[in-house]
Amino acid sequence: MDGKQQSRIFYAQEEYNELDIDYDKERKTLWCRLSPATRPCCTPELLAEVQHLLHGVEQHVKYESGESKLDPLRYLIIASRVPGVFNLGGDLSLFLKLVRSGDRERLFHYAKSTINIAYTSHQLPITTIALVQGDALGGGFEGALINRVIIAERQARMGLPDVLFNFFPITAYSLLARRISPTRAEHMILSGRMYSAEELYDMGVVDILAENGEGEEAVNNYIKKQNRANNTYHAMHKVRQVHDSMSYDELMRIAAIWIDTALQMSERDLRVMERFAQSQEKLVVLKPSAEIKQLA
Repeated sequence: MDGKQQSRIFYAQEEYNELDIDYDKERKTLWCRLSPATRPCCTPELLAEVQHLLHGVEQHVKYESGESKLDPLRYLIIASRVPGVFNLGGDLSLFLKLVRSGDRERLFHYAKSTINIAYTSHQLPITTIALVQGDALGGGFEGALINRVIIAERQARMGLPDVLFNFFPITAYSLLARRISPTRAEHMILSGRMYSAEELYDMGVVDILAENGEGEEAVNNYIKKQNRANNTYHAMHKVRQVHDSMSYDELMRIAAIWIDTALQMSERDLRVMERFAQSQEKLVVLKPSAEIKQLA
């Protein structure tokens, strides 16, 4: 499966530092594997590349018919290259700097990036699938929730630890309350605990539970099953999109609350966040290109 050779997925030909892109022509599927240049969290660089990719997907689907002769695209899969980690959430080292300096403008820019990703993904007319094979925390969990289908291996754990440092995840309520009840969504956010993939499957958050090491096979089996009744699946996705409609205004209003809450955090809250940030730093992943940049 090498979409970088001979595929007509115009945006997949570009160079990404934080994403590995492959196009599966047989299944009409674009695989996007999170491949961080440094830390496996939602850095501004990762968010910018995901935004760019989603915009490209949106444009591709719009123009693939007609004389463009673009390869058809029906599925977008989000996975991770980091063993045992899907994504560890918001860039806490950056948050600490922005909150301590009272930098509302850059906090807004970060919030808007996450909102643009959630909103664009929710509006895409293709099937988006998250394959979670490791830990997904905070914004990483939200990154899975923005997809229409979540497939998780049993070893995966997901949670929203933000409450432990007196904060909240920006899109989690909007996304979870459209999968489970609002009351249960609020309970999950306020608990701050980690959930196993099996627990989330039983709750209805995870759609398909796969055995460890069988996640990709589960994705391919799901695609095969959907292709056999594509009209029905596609119609149900549209119905769900109408029922679970999420406005950009809703997300922006929540962003304003998120920024105000961030700027009200105490030094004690920030010290707790600092410990979480140190955990992110322990999982630094340096690609050769990143190593060279650091030495320059």
